[in-house]
Amino acid sequence: MHDSLVVRRFVGSDSVEDLTRLLHRAYAEHAAAGRVFFASYQSVADTVSRLGKGECWLAVQGSELVGTVTLTAPYEVPDGYPAPVGAGSFWQLAVDPAYRGSGLGQRLLTVAEERIAALGATSVVIDTSAEAANLVAWYRRRGYVPISTWRWDVTNYESVVLLHDLSKGSLPSREGTGARDS
Repeated sequence: MHDSLVVRRFVGSDSVEDLTRLLHRAYAEHAAAGRVFFASYQSVADTVSRLGKGECWLAVQGSELVGTVTLTAPYEVPDGYPAPVGAGSFWQLAVDPAYRGSGLGQRLLTVAEERIAALGATSVVIDTSAEAANLVAWYRRRGYVPISTWRWDVTNYESVVLLHDLSKGSLPSREGTGARDS
C-alpha cells in the first residue's frame, strides 16, 4: 500500500457512481461463488440510501477509490434481529481486489470500530454470509464472535451474526490507521 493512501469521510463531491462500482468489484468474487451480497448488485439509488444511514469512509489512493466502509451507532435493527441494545454496526466494508492483502481491510475495520466507540457504543454487531468461511474466519481473528443467524430478503443466503465487545480495550491504536476527518 502506498503512503499516499488516505482514509477520509465521504463528502458531497465524491462520486456515488464510483462508490457503487467499487462495491460491485469488491463483492464480485462472492457473487461468482453464488453468494449474492446486496453490495454486489445494488443500484446507485441503493448506495445513496445506504449512505444516508451512517457515516461513509473512503480509502483513496491518489484520485482512485480503493476501499470503503459505512458505520453507525446505535444501529437501528429490524424486529427480531439479534443485536444488543445500543450496539453499533458497519456494512459495505469493501476493498478493491487489487488492494487485497495490503492491510487496507484491517485499516478500514479499525476506523469503523474507533468511530463506533467514539459514537458511544461498547459493542459492534455485523452479519455476513455463513457460507463465506474465509470472511467469517477473518472477523473471528479480529475478536468477532458468532451469536446467531439472520436472513435478509435482499440476499440468497443465511447470515451469521457476529458481535465484538469494544469495552475490553480491544481497539488497536489509532496510530497508523491514517484516518482523518475531512
